[in-house]
Amino acid sequence: MKIRDIMVTEVVTLHVDEELSLASDIMNLARIRHLPIVEGDRLVGIISQRDLFKASLASVMGYDYAETRDHLKSVSIREAMVENVITVTPDAGIQEAGKIMLDKKIGCLPVVQENRLVGMVTETDILRCFLLHWEDCTRGE
Repeated sequence: MKIRDIMVTEVVTLHVDEELSLASDIMNLARIRHLPIVEGDRLVGIISQRDLFKASLASVMGYDYAETRDHLKSVSIREAMVENVITVTPDAGIQEAGKIMLDKKIGCLPVVQENRLVGMVTETDILRCFLLHWEDCTRGE
């Protein structure tokens, strides 16, 4: 099986110049942990909940939600995003993607084709695929 078979193609993205508070709001409301950051349709970075936590003074200074959100409004995504994003192509194997995620200790892989973001695959997608095909795996198919 290939990544194209399990990837999500409707991906929420943010522009590199957006406020970090917007990323926080989207992640909280949509209950997602990773947001690809784009310029046009070109992937330039990624923000995770862990990146938000690092950028937030709340973890250090005990601010409440409103104070934390005000701080995040003053920070651009460009300042907090990870720029060296590990990606896969739609034709990558699912096992290969899972190995990359385990080796690099990351929870998602943006899927790119010709430098354009075309989807996203998460550890949940890979686990779901494994569970759906568990019987095939145990029979050696």
